[in-house]
Amino acid sequence: MDDIHDDEFEPEIVKRFMYVNRRAPYGTIYALESLEMVLIAAAFDQDVSVVFLDDGVYQLKKGQDTDAIGMKNFSPTYRALDDYDVEKIYVEKESLDARGLTEDDLVIPVQVVDSLSLREIMADQEVVLGS
Repeated sequence: MDDIHDDEFEPEIVKRFMYVNRRAPYGTIYALESLEMVLIAAAFDQDVSVVFLDDGVYQLKKGQDTDAIGMKNFSPTYRALDDYDVEKIYVEKESLDARGLTEDDLVIPVQVVDSLSLREIMADQEVVLGS
């Protein structure tokens, strides 16, 4: 039994990660890379939250036509978040309102929260990463 190390039996450390998406889905690689980071963190059983605010709300908009810009529409990939047990998906209400969007315009179910509530949710995270 001396060959067994105690650290082999320690429970996994789970951290609360929040990924904040503020940028439009196309024109840079930030939106797609953020989605990839979320899926990777979730695959490692971390407590993952995702936030969309400012132009980041466009990442979730239904009916994106990317033919004119020659890029693949990756918005359907957000449906994979459910497969990775990412259930804490927040959209700032003020950002939706400013862009004339509603929850019905989005490709996945989300929790719409006002900016004050969002600040409180962010304060509860251990790691906040933005793109």
